[in-house]
Amino acid sequence: MDASTLRALQAPIKERYKSDPQAARITLRASGTLDEQNVACKVETGRALAVAGLHPATGGTGLELCSGDMLLEALVACAGVTMKAVATALEIPLHAAAVSAEGDLDFRGTLGVAKDAPVGFAQIRLSFDVETDAPQEKLDQLLKLTERYCVVYQTIRSGPPVEVRLQRSGKAGA
Repeated sequence: MDASTLRALQAPIKERYKSDPQAARITLRASGTLDEQNVACKVETGRALAVAGLHPATGGTGLELCSGDMLLEALVACAGVTMKAVATALEIPLHAAAVSAEGDLDFRGTLGVAKDAPVGFAQIRLSFDVETDAPQEKLDQLLKLTERYCVVYQTIRSGPPVEVRLQRSGKAGA
């Protein structure tokens, strides 16, 4: 897709959001069910069923997806799509590009082995490897705007409030 096609696709959407800011507020949803036999959660992705389980470092088999990996994969996907959109809009030619993310975890935290060990990623590194003839100032702008507009990156970086609740469904035996 070239820049003019992208602009043509997004122009009416941007106009609508400018004139009606509430139209831009959308709730995304994800859902899953706990596996009845294994320590796993079946997540509906819209395209397929993803089964997430324990990482081998916490006793998992490695056959199920690791939710930590899935978080990094979501970051890579979002950052890659965002970079491509920004590069297209700014007409920065990317002959090839790759995105990778890695994160450091101390599994003592999630296993409750050490109270001082954090639960979750201590650090995440996001990297882009691009093949381009664009000048450095254009690449600096590309990275800055990719960071600015990547939903997953900004969510991880900003840490929005998360509401957690538990409710009884009434299906279990009474």
